Amino acid sequence: MTGHVLVAPDKFKGSLTAAEVAAAVADGLGGGARTVPLADGGEGTVEAAVSAGFRRVPVTVHGPAGQPVTAAFAVRDGTAVVELAEASGLQRLPGPPAPLTASSFGTGELIAAAVSAGCRRIVLGVGGSACTDGGAGLLSALGAKLLDRDGGELAPGGAALRDLDRVELTGLHPALAGVEFELAGDVDNPLLGPTGAAAVYGPQKGASPADVAVLEAGLRRWSEVVGPRCAGAPGAGAAGGVGYAALAVLGARRRPGVRALMDLVGFDDALRGARLVVTGEGSLDEQTLHGKTPAGVAGAGRAAGIPVVAVAGRCLLDGEQLAAAGIRAAYALTDLEPDPARCMTDAGPLLRRLAGRLAADWLGRSCA
Repeated sequence: MTGHVLVAPDKFKGSLTAAEVAAAVADGLGGGARTVPLADGGEGTVEAAVSAGFRRVPVTVHGPAGQPVTAAFAVRDGTAVVELAEASGLQRLPGPPAPLTASSFGTGELIAAAVSAGCRRIVLGVGGSACTDGGAGLLSALGAKLLDRDGGELAPGGAALRDLDRVELTGLHPALAGVEFELAGDVDNPLLGPTGAAAVYGPQKGASPADVAVLEAGLRRWSEVVGPRCAGAPGAGAAGGVGYAALAVLGARRRPGVRALMDLVGFDDALRGARLVVTGEGSLDEQTLHGKTPAGVAGAGRAAGIPVVAVAGRCLLDGEQLAAAGIRAAYALTDLEPDPARCMTDAGPLLRRLAGRLAADWLGRSCA
């Protein structure tokens, strides 16, 4: 059988970047594979773009708790890839979660830096946020004024939105009008309600039931002032409501995160002529089936009539679920090493061994 092997995985969170996963698999296959590291809009999105030839641009911004952090966006040919997790992610918190006060301000600073650098298309990857502020911080960093009834500026965070009286958008960065925004993520939740940003994702960011009620009230007031038109849109609840600000104020177009990244890094060109595709992520589970990288890659492979197999740290999906997603087989590190801690620390060597098994099964190569 002729044709190349395409290796297009996401990261193994906590152990390997997507590029490291791809390199380990390619090495274990015996060489000759084409590698296209991917992401779904969350953590690792900028890294995947850089692996595809984008240039990393570091920027000092405010983290979710207001502290200075060094984040980065990726740029090529006037397109910037901005990853919310870089500036406003949970991993950027200097201490315990701060669900009521965490802000998306730093993400807005990354966007401002990209716009000031001349970028006219911004792909905003949303996922892994520490904040539930409806994107209020992001817009503030871009020049919006959020004022209470006395004309004072609101404090950062979702809780303060309960005191919002008006939003002044006249000070927004003047170049924003000429920028095309894409909202890249796998979350389709609305802003408000039982499936909204506060109710579903607030607890993951440390919010108690009482905190969730406070955040929901703040987001509701935010949508009343900014305008309710986009509050119910799929993706408005992404990243604690940053999706809402992007849709309602920046005029963003929502796309599945993995598809947006696949287009940016030239996945379809790399797929052409392949005889096998290897994808993967740290955990193949129910979330994988809802827009994660392996599901996106498998869908593209199935449409092209090319078999897709997956590697993972662990696999919690049965054969029927894998087949329904378009994945012919899954190979997990836990097949080789039952100790999860060892799977994390020795992920690279284990993955190379696993790829040897995959080569024996699908390419007729020895896995010795």
